This record gives sequence, C-alpha cells and structure tokens, in this order.
Amino acid sequence: MSAIQQPSGATPFSQPVFAGVVPPMSSGALNQSGRAQFGQAAISAMSMKWSALHNAAGVIAALAGLAAEPMSLPVRNFPALIRDSGGWRREVAEQGVDDLSVILEAGIAALLAVHARGVDARPAAEALWQEYLSARGALLALVPDGEGALRRSY
Repeated sequence: MSAIQQPSGATPFSQPVFAGVVPPMSSGALNQSGRAQFGQAAISAMSMKWSALHNAAGVIAALAGLAAEPMSLPVRNFPALIRDSGGWRREVAEQGVDDLSVILEAGIAALLAVHARGVDARPAAEALWQEYLSARGALLALVPDGEGALRRSY
C-alpha cells in the first residue's frame, strides 16, 4: 500500500501537487496600480532611491558651486513616513521619486558633458538644483500633517 492514498478514480496527475496546501493568490497581491506589494523590501528600495537622489543632488550642488545641504530629520525619515501614510500618498511618492531620478540622471549627464567641454555649467546646475529642491519639497508635502518628523520607523 502506498503512503499517499489517491481518491477513487483519481490519477497522480489529476490534481495539482500543492492543491489545498498553498492558498490561492488573493487579489490583494497587486494593488490598484498593478504594482506588486513587497512590504519591507519595497520601503527598503524607496529608502535606497531616496538616498541616491540626495547623493545626486550633492553632485549638482558641487557643479553649481554650492554647498550640499545636510539631510534633515524630515528629509531622512521621508521613506518611513510615507510608507506609514500608505494609499495614494505612497503611490504618488513612489512615482515622484522615480520621476525625479530620471530628471536628475539626464540633468547630471548633460551637466557633465557641458563641464567636460570646458563650458561653465554653473547656471544650468543652479537651475537643476532649484528644480530638485522644488520637486523634493512637493514630495515632502505628501506626508500628512501630524506625522512626526522626529519619529523613526524601522
């Protein structure tokens, strides 16, 4: 006698191997935008992108002849605060960070090309710096009022 009993009339291949063991994927696996929900991994990716944006801003500041700003607590805690906000704010923030990354990447490439030719890149770098500050301000404004900027979420 076999250790695994098959129902009468069933063949070994008539039912999926994991039927009843693994729950079916719920509709909650994808949010309204069709993006997969990865929980802590998603916020870690957001934190890395946010940090990379500020590193890129440092390059822009240097090309503009400005001192890079130190990262304040509200700026540093933005990924955790926006994660806790959730919903449309989080979706808009994720898209905004992606958009700003593309803008800065193209802008820095152009600034470096101009600088490599010996042309003064400061005016263009200053303009990109102002665009960065404006876009970052708009992203920070997505955090609802009352969300503590000093709170650290791990």
